[in-house]
Amino acid sequence: MASAREARDVPAHILGPRLLLLVTVLALLLIGLVMVYSASTVEALSEGSDPASYLFDQIKFAVIGVVCALVVWKFFPYEVWRGPLVWVAWGLAVGMLVLVAVMGTVGLGAQRWLSLGFISLQPSEFAKIAFILMGARILDRFRAGELSTRDLFVQTAVLVLIPILFLYRTQSDLGTTLIIFVGILAVMWIGEVPLRIILLVLGVGAVFAVFATVFTGYRSDRLLFLDPWGDGENGYGNGWQLIHSFYAFADGGLFGVGIGNSREKYLWLPEAETDFIFAIIGEELGLVGAFAVILLFMLLLYAGMRIARSAPDNFGAMIAGSCTIMLVFQAFLNIGCVMGVLPTTGKPLPFISSGGSSLIATLIMVGLVLSVSRAAGAPSIYDRRREDLRIVRSVPDDAPRRAQGRADRRQSPQRTRR
Repeated sequence: MASAREARDVPAHILGPRLLLLVTVLALLLIGLVMVYSASTVEALSEGSDPASYLFDQIKFAVIGVVCALVVWKFFPYEVWRGPLVWVAWGLAVGMLVLVAVMGTVGLGAQRWLSLGFISLQPSEFAKIAFILMGARILDRFRAGELSTRDLFVQTAVLVLIPILFLYRTQSDLGTTLIIFVGILAVMWIGEVPLRIILLVLGVGAVFAVFATVFTGYRSDRLLFLDPWGDGENGYGNGWQLIHSFYAFADGGLFGVGIGNSREKYLWLPEAETDFIFAIIGEELGLVGAFAVILLFMLLLYAGMRIARSAPDNFGAMIAGSCTIMLVFQAFLNIGCVMGVLPTTGKPLPFISSGGSSLIATLIMVGLVLSVSRAAGAPSIYDRRREDLRIVRSVPDDAPRRAQGRADRRQSPQRTRR
């Protein structure tokens, strides 16, 4: 009853984007479960596992992620990230990154995983959230006059920039670095940092990305996306994965070959259930299905930014907006790589690709956006001030004497009519 009453009290301009966000996320999760099962069955059989093993893992991680999102939404008002809790999140993120550098496990040629015995995590997925929250807190304190310009630059360098560079250096993860960079740019944009500073930071980031790509051997090989058949092995080398992604889209045509009927998932397309699952979507669901997924991410962007716009203050807007932009940027980064528009980065498609850390972290970000939407339904600080405003009439000290004089004059015999 209380939840229903609370929902009725939420204004339509807040309830609408919230419902749209929830429906969009649910649709993406369901598409992800179906496509993970379809794309992974052959891979699972080749490993000697149950054909549905990847699906069961994805359901397990989805349940964990949904529970985390609900907890963040219902029990952690976004204002708590202004206080000591943000230091806990930041400390855990940095601590896990250090542990990965010291004792992390290697997978797919990179040391990015941390094995905890019963589960293997990719801490960089959760570090994205911690660094965005810390960046928003620093800028919010600066806007409130609690930090000087010097403190702003020092804290940004020590608490955000250095940990991001440490992540890049120790894990050689340019994709995650770019995603966090875009999230920080979103914080600056929504936090009303002057445009010239944003453009300066954007230029420095672009130069860094170019140098990190061109002057690193295995990354420069990814520039073959411009001509995957020119890999020196007639497409049987580094261009193999992208070429078979093209084949998948070509086979799919307008309406696709049907769910479960993919040919490329028969071990022709590497990482079909993770990084390149969008190619399987294009093959089995065709252009219509692929466009539907893109449309869902556009709706998510719209809903998240509407929630950010309705936030009670700029801190909430920075959290909701940066999480939304970071999620959608990662989605289009993945789609661009799979379609051969961008170099391959190895980043999963949010909500859809197989992978536990990515899915849980993605849903936690959804929970953060929803926590902002929950607070948006409450009166803002300005509304509360207006409600507390009282008009007080000033009464002069001699007002009682004047009133008595007027009464006496009305009762005097000279003014009494006969």
